[in-house]
Amino acid sequence: MRVETEAYIGLGSNQGDRELNLLRAVAETGKLPDSRVTGLSPFYETSPVGVSNQPLFLNAVLKLSTRLEPHMLLRLLLEIERATFRRERVKRWEPRSMDLDLLLFGNQVINDDLIVPHPRMAERRFVLEPLCALAPDLIHPVLKRSIREILAALPSTEQVVRI
Repeated sequence: MRVETEAYIGLGSNQGDRELNLLRAVAETGKLPDSRVTGLSPFYETSPVGVSNQPLFLNAVLKLSTRLEPHMLLRLLLEIERATFRRERVKRWEPRSMDLDLLLFGNQVINDDLIVPHPRMAERRFVLEPLCALAPDLIHPVLKRSIREILAALPSTEQVVRI
């Protein structure tokens, strides 16, 4: 049997009951086979990135101990988006009831149809703030710096408020 790996998953919602959506996403992720949620950041209200004329987001990061392969984990996360939240990925940066992003998968670096670490996570305060609250000393496998260091160096104007 495959060894357990610590994965970090970003959660975001800006449609419907955002807090309930995040809690439902945590519950659904906890039902994944050979997986268990082992940590959850505080929730943060954040400004949208990419397209600003949409509602504010609620974001969080969860830690998942899993025996799933990273590609299968991503497939199952996308299925949660589709089945539970009726999300169809049509347009980039559109409003959504749930966005689940595989941020990190252990210390693996993957660059095929799946890119891990998430390619823009080090530029996004709405990812780094909750990730830092959960795992500040975690080392980014490409940048070789802690999440705390990456966040401290981030020149961002994003609004990110812990709720």
